Parts: sequence; C-alpha cells; structure tokens
Amino acid sequence: MRHYSQLTLAQRYVIYLMLKKGFIQNELAEVIGVHKSTISRELRRNYGGRGYRYKQAHVIALDKRQGKVPPIIDDSTWDFIETLIRKEWSPEQINGWMKANMSFSVSHEWIYQYVLQDKQTGGSLHCHLRCRKKRKKRYGSNDRRGNIKNRVSIDERPTVVDTRSRLGDWEADTIIGKRHKQALVSLTERKSRLSLIYKVERKTKDDVTDAVKKLLTPIKDRVYTMTSDNGKEFANHESIANHLGTDFYFAHPYASYERGLNENTNGLIRQYFPKSRDFRTITDDEIIMAIKKLNNRPRKCLGFKTPNQVFFENELTNVALNT
Repeated sequence: MRHYSQLTLAQRYVIYLMLKKGFIQNELAEVIGVHKSTISRELRRNYGGRGYRYKQAHVIALDKRQGKVPPIIDDSTWDFIETLIRKEWSPEQINGWMKANMSFSVSHEWIYQYVLQDKQTGGSLHCHLRCRKKRKKRYGSNDRRGNIKNRVSIDERPTVVDTRSRLGDWEADTIIGKRHKQALVSLTERKSRLSLIYKVERKTKDDVTDAVKKLLTPIKDRVYTMTSDNGKEFANHESIANHLGTDFYFAHPYASYERGLNENTNGLIRQYFPKSRDFRTITDDEIIMAIKKLNNRPRKCLGFKTPNQVFFENELTNVALNT
C-alpha cells in the first residue's frame, strides 16, 4: 500500500514558486512527487483572493493536524457533487436533491465556494453553471412593431392561469441566433416548467406557427392557453389556437415579467446555445440533449421533482399500475 504523508513547508514553497511561473497541476505533482489530486486539494483549500500563500497554508495544515479535525465533507462526496455539476445541476438543485434522497446534504453556499476555488485553481466546473447577466432597461412604452390582428390581451386571460394549479397553460417565445441567422421556438408549461424547443430556418409567422403545432400537437389535450409577447412571428395566433383547440393571449408591450417563466427558461436555453453561436450549426441531437437536460433536472419550485415527473406524473403512475 502506498504510504501517505502530509505536504511539508518546503513542498508548499515549491508549489508557490511553480504557480508563479505558470506551471499546471500535473507538472506540480510530478516535480513534488505526489498524486495530482493532492495538489488539487491543496490549492482548493488554500487559494484565496491573493493567490496561493504557502506559509499561511502550512500554518492552517498544522492547526488541523494538531486539532485532529477530520474533513467535514470527504473527497468521494465532492466527486459525486462534481458529477452532478457537470450535468448542469445548480448548487441549489444538488442541495435539495440530496436532502430529499440522501441521509445528509451539502449547502448550496459550500458548493458555490467549492466551484469558485476550483475556478481559481484552473478548474472547469464553473463552465457548467448558468450565468445570470443584468438585463438592460428599456426606455419608452410605445410598441413600434405594429399591431397583430385580433390579438387578445393577457388582461382577459383566466385567473386560474396565474395560480399554476393545472397543467396546460403555456408561454411562447423565440430565441435569435448570431447575426439573426435562424431561431429557436421556445415553449414552457407554467405549472410543470416543462420546456420544448424547435429550430426554424427563419423567424417568420409561418415557420413559427408550424413549429408550435409540431411541438404541441402530440399533447394537444394539455394545451388550454398560450401566452406570447407581441412579436410579429405570432401573427398566426388564430391558426395555432384553432389547430390546438386553445386560447391565445398576448402580454403587454415591454412587460416581460408577465411571461417571467418563459424569459427565465430562455436564459437556461442560452447556456446551451449562446448568443455567439451560429444557429445554422445546431443539430437535432443538440436540441434533444438540451431538452432532456432541462426537463430532467430537479427544480426547487417543484419540491425538487423534475418537469418530466410533474407533467407526465399520471402517465408514469398508470404505467406502473398496469405492469
């Protein structure tokens, strides 16, 4: 069995010098003669705002050794958490899922700190977190995109939609690709947070109408209402409503908060298809992958169930009873 020993002050000084010269963790491990995971843990624990400070790191290590304080969270637990992060689970989702399914949990604050330390030491975990950028403020209140024929205002939408007490109330929007080349149609169900995506060649009313019909026709029995913004791509709303047997409503101009769920979901979709991406290069497999990841992640608002579990709960129950 390989003998394990603590890092010495001299070894920590070598780490400090090599980091200054830009060496990577594998090279550090080879020079010092330890496993690369030892270097990774050393930097994760002792890398602060001023970088790696070898004297401070050694003092902390001696204090821990003298107090015989065992690590609160072992490496196997962090390995498991890393696996979930790489599946694009948020720290809050991981914490909630662990509480619901395991005998212990790790707070989302600790997980964020772990990811931050990993980033500071050259790791890539932060690339799997969703970014939230500040939204630009709009000035003015006039809708300059023209009027949509026979549009019905959200003011006339049934109040039951606001309660999220039933399945079948949808929000619709489009996401534009780089240089306005192609677009994604984004649909989100309000209660379950189920997300559907479809790529269109152009953001025209005909292409968007066809996309909405293709996405929702298989589940048209669960489409009671649909709400969109005032984009001209939804000018064929009457065709969509007649085909699906639903009621179509429009939010007020520049009132994105009235479709907050859809706006938030678009932000999640941008994680997979950022603004810099040429949508002409997006494949069907990529879209399917994004849909699966979005709908199979536990949500705090759903009691850490997944959108698929909530939306298809009855079907899953019936299958279980009939088997």
